[in-house]
Amino acid sequence: MRNEQEVNRAIERYSDTVRRLCMIHLKNHADTEDIFQTVFLKYVLSSVSFESEEHEKAWFIRVTINACKDLLKSFFRTRTVPLEEVLEQPELLPPDHREVLEAVISLPAKYRQVVYLHYYEDYTAPQISRILDKNVNTIYTLLTRSKQLLRERLGGDGYE
Repeated sequence: MRNEQEVNRAIERYSDTVRRLCMIHLKNHADTEDIFQTVFLKYVLSSVSFESEEHEKAWFIRVTINACKDLLKSFFRTRTVPLEEVLEQPELLPPDHREVLEAVISLPAKYRQVVYLHYYEDYTAPQISRILDKNVNTIYTLLTRSKQLLRERLGGDGYE
């Protein structure tokens, strides 16, 4: 395990390179930040001793590229479709599902999160409270309010 001074020096020296490589491969800021953290965590936990700065830089480049490739071929990535793509291609969803999805996407973020976790990922309110670090009663309230907003947007009680 490396000391704090080594890690700070490496971050200062290679952070731009790692971020640029990630953006080239992933074209997504959130995934770039995830891989950035992964690469530097591997560095912290690594016991590799480098022969030179060039060797160290090559290590960072190789680890970054491999982490990006791993993310791109992950189970989740290969079996999902971005929401924007689903909305642009209505044939991917039955008409009533498209309407519901558009209504869910239009919710404020705090409601959209709990609806997604509860109805799409099948988490219970206590599990969601742990994930979002909120009181379980707050989650129940957010679910109730989001259902009411969806009823208003979709026009009725048939979409629970």
